Amino acid sequence: MIPAAKPIIGDEEREAVDRVLRSGMLAQGPEVKAFEDEFSAHVGGRHCVAMNSGTSALHLGFIAAGIEHGDEVIVPSFSFAATANSVALAGGIPVFAEIDPKTFNLDPDHVETLITKKTKAIMPVHLYGHIAAMDRFDEISSKYGVKIIEDAAQGHLASMNGRNAGEFGVVASFSFYPTKNMTAGEGGMAVTDSAEIARTLRLLRNQGQEIRYQNEVIGFNTRMTEIHAAIGRVQLRKLPGWTKTRQDNAAYLDAHLKGVVVPYLQPGTTHSYHQYTIRIPGGSAEKRDAFMAAITAKGVGCGVYYPTPIHRLPSFNLTLDLPETELVIKECVSLPVHPSLTQEELETIVSVVNEVAASL
Repeated sequence: MIPAAKPIIGDEEREAVDRVLRSGMLAQGPEVKAFEDEFSAHVGGRHCVAMNSGTSALHLGFIAAGIEHGDEVIVPSFSFAATANSVALAGGIPVFAEIDPKTFNLDPDHVETLITKKTKAIMPVHLYGHIAAMDRFDEISSKYGVKIIEDAAQGHLASMNGRNAGEFGVVASFSFYPTKNMTAGEGGMAVTDSAEIARTLRLLRNQGQEIRYQNEVIGFNTRMTEIHAAIGRVQLRKLPGWTKTRQDNAAYLDAHLKGVVVPYLQPGTTHSYHQYTIRIPGGSAEKRDAFMAAITAKGVGCGVYYPTPIHRLPSFNLTLDLPETELVIKECVSLPVHPSLTQEELETIVSVVNEVAASL
């Protein structure tokens, strides 16, 4: 079976963990600080605050950015639940918007129709590694005075007009979950251009204290361990090469797949291909599921991200008219694109997908 995703852990990561274990310093310390400093170079020199997960980075990011009880935040429904959960955990109200069917990202035109006096922020998600329409969201932010908070969990090194994901919003959040383009084992990074917000994030992640036992605010324990940071530092050095391999793999699939809709690339953007997501034309979940079952039986792993829009999950249970979102969830399938793929495996993916697509 060619796996849909495959974390890469090598000797350098193991040596980094051993180094930390030998040091005796396991909680947040110099490795975390070094990881934050090194990650900053990939987001335009912004302040970086490491945490135990991408969800924590989003949650605390909303609090630090001033989102309060009852504030509305516009989000896509086509995303992982953490996108909306983080808004709700901060006391805000997620308002679900439509997506652009080409990029799968938040549709700025629909977002603009949803802005009210209660709207305090918009959260674009750089889904699958394709950066959202940040040029348009910058315009909307200036026009209506709302904040932009980026969900960059899947957006490592995705860019628009030379600016990387994480360089647009007042706060952005990255994830280092094992299946992401780089991992720390687990963890996240909050990114901001505001020294004040960065300090608030550091307080919030550490029980409200910068100096031990001098708790300034009510905080949380969302610290990153030294072990996770050490792994993350090694993976960060490998990230540009891995991203290039993902892009090369995606280019090969683009050029050879038939009978399916391959991922769209917005002009002026760089896609980092966290997922290589195709569409099976026809608007039928049954057809899509039959396709998946057939390619899986022939040894090609795949997945659906995400089978249910957030607004219809039991945790929110809303009835909304989001036709593009509803259509995409019936047609989307993610194929392997990770850096571990061999040329032979790429050829197998093409052969299997083309054969099955032609038979449907």
